[in-house]
Amino acid sequence: MKIEQHVTQKIWRDAFVSILLYLAPIALMFITFYLTDHKPWAISNGLPFKVPGFIEGVFENLSSWGLPVIILAIGVVEFAAGLYETKWTKNERILDIACFVVPKIIIRPVVAYYSLQLLPQWLPGAKDSFSWVPFWWAFAIIAVADDLTQYWYHRLHHQVPWLWRFHRTHHSAPYMGMAMAGRQNIIYTIFFSQTYLTVALTYMGLGYAALFVKVVKSLIVTGAHSSIPWDKPFYQIKWLNPIGWVLERFISTPATHYAHHADTTDDGIGHYKGNFGNMFFLWDIIFGTGIITRRYPSSFGIKHYKEEEWYAQFLWPIFKSKKEGSELSADGPMVGDQVPVKQIHIEPLLETKVAS
Repeated sequence: MKIEQHVTQKIWRDAFVSILLYLAPIALMFITFYLTDHKPWAISNGLPFKVPGFIEGVFENLSSWGLPVIILAIGVVEFAAGLYETKWTKNERILDIACFVVPKIIIRPVVAYYSLQLLPQWLPGAKDSFSWVPFWWAFAIIAVADDLTQYWYHRLHHQVPWLWRFHRTHHSAPYMGMAMAGRQNIIYTIFFSQTYLTVALTYMGLGYAALFVKVVKSLIVTGAHSSIPWDKPFYQIKWLNPIGWVLERFISTPATHYAHHADTTDDGIGHYKGNFGNMFFLWDIIFGTGIITRRYPSSFGIKHYKEEEWYAQFLWPIFKSKKEGSELSADGPMVGDQVPVKQIHIEPLLETKVAS
C-alpha cells in the first residue's frame, strides 16, 4: 500500500515550513541580541537565569516521581467514577499496565547510554556549548524542537501506511483516560525521535530549560488524554470563551485530542486523520491538519479493532496476533480501515439473493 501522491506533496511542503519553524526561536533570539547589543556568550559561564529554588524543586520532583503519581491519582478518580465502564477488560488492562511499566525499565537505560556514551563520541566538542543561552530563549528552542519533532513523528505514523501498525496500539483503546495515556507499541516508544533530540540539546547545555519543558508538556499531554473534560467550562461560560478560543488553538485539550481518538469521522467531531499535536495544537493550525468543534466524540478506538492479544499489540512485529484479518496478524492488511467494503459485504448479499 503506497502513500497517496497529494499526501506526499503536502508532507514535503509542510516539512519545508517546519525547517523555518525550527529556526524561528533561534533567529528571534539573535535578532533580539543584535537590537539590544546583548552578548550573553561573552559575559557568563553560568546559567543566565534560574527560577526560585522552591519552583525548581517542584519541577525536579514532578519530573522524577511526581508525574507518575499524578497519572495514577487521576486514573484512580476516573476508575472510581466508572468512566471506563465495562471496556477495561483483562486484555486491555494487562496491555495498559505493560505499556506504562515496561518502557520505564527499558527506555531509561537506552537514553542514558545514548547521552553518556554515544553523544560524547559523536559530538566531543559540543558539551555545554550552548549553556550561555538565556533561560526563556532556551525554553522556546527546546519546546519547539521537542514538540514539533513529535508532531511529525506522530503525523507520519498516521499518513505513511507501513508505519501505522507501530502506532495502532495507542488508538485501539475504546476509552480515553490515564489507563491508555502511555499505551504504545514498544518499537514506537523506543524510537521516539523527540527524546533523542532533546537529550542532545541537553548535552549541549540546554538541560535546565529542558526540565521545565518536560514537566509542562507532560501536564498538558496528561490533561488532553484524561477522561475528565477540564476544558468544557471554557466553552460553556461566556466570559471564559475568549480564553478558550486561544487555548484550544495553542495547546492540546480534551476536545481536540478526543477527536483524534474517535472511532469515526461521520459525526463531524472525530478527526483521527488529523489533530496530531501533542503539547501544541498550534502545529495543526499552521499545517491545516486540525479541526475544532468544542464537542466530544461518543465513542473511541478503531472500528476494525479485533481485541488483539496484549502481547501482539505491545510487541508487534516481534509477536503477531492470531486474530484472522487483524492488521497485526501475519497476513493481515497494512491499514484496516482501507480494506475495500466489498470484501466484507458482497458474499452475504449474494447468499441472500440465492436464498430468495
